Amino acid sequence: MPIRIPDTLPAFETLVNEGVRVMTETMAVRQDIRPLQIGLLNLMPNKIKTEVQFARLIGASPLQVEFTLVRIGGHKAKNTSEEHLLSFYQTWEEVKDRKFDGFIITGAPVETLPYEEVTYWDEMQRIFDWTETNVHSTMNVCWGAMAAIYHFHKVPKHALKEKAFGVYRHRNLSPASVYLNGFSDDFQVPVSRWTEVRRADIEKVPGLEILMESNEMGVCLVHEKKGNRLYMFNHVEYDSTSLADEYFRDVNAGIPIKMPYDYFPHNDPTLTPLNRWRSHAHLLFGNWINEIYQTTPYDLREIGVGR
Repeated sequence: MPIRIPDTLPAFETLVNEGVRVMTETMAVRQDIRPLQIGLLNLMPNKIKTEVQFARLIGASPLQVEFTLVRIGGHKAKNTSEEHLLSFYQTWEEVKDRKFDGFIITGAPVETLPYEEVTYWDEMQRIFDWTETNVHSTMNVCWGAMAAIYHFHKVPKHALKEKAFGVYRHRNLSPASVYLNGFSDDFQVPVSRWTEVRRADIEKVPGLEILMESNEMGVCLVHEKKGNRLYMFNHVEYDSTSLADEYFRDVNAGIPIKMPYDYFPHNDPTLTPLNRWRSHAHLLFGNWINEIYQTTPYDLREIGVGR
């Protein structure tokens, strides 16, 4: 079944043109089925582009999903119009009394700062605590994953000498995991970050299972059964041109940046990159949504009860 999003959201037309099945709110109310409630806490500067990336993956599910866009209340976005935010977003304060089957927390361009120096860190901590009682399963991505694993387990992040940037081969460490159903033994994932979490620190925490890892880039995906949390430290959701956009942005701004590894054909930035991770991105999110559907209570009020 299709994803349910507001009829006038800019992502609507993009998704329809890509062949993603989208349901208008008008159509959705005619179906006698409880849609999965999935929220996206969007911390990225270009919120519209990020909405499309995650809605594309969620919308490929055969289940009906009601997608709620959420933002930090005390932080003013610089790259998204106030009109767009007021039209399509709710602050976390406005949704904190709701229950969600799934909740995604994105990356943010603050990873070089200590967590406590991020202006909205206090609100992030409240949100992380809230997910334990109001969310059945959480998908934390990039900085969102680093911040969550630090908040819950004090797993530190470590600064890199240079930006981890490119498309890297990863290994499937747990083929029997429900989240890696259908995954190849070896696959590629986009990486774009200035910091890392390390296997040695993760292994000190009981209950954390490493599912994906790269020889060059280290840990990619971690599962925590208690709390139904996933920590994705890279960007499987990225568009084909996302790394190119970041590269040319920095080049045009005069910021020293290496060409993304194994990304442009023949290492020629004038050539269009090929997307070699799309199928596994859809698999991961499809598996996540399916696991939510199989395990979440039908009555939303029961989410978080007795956890």
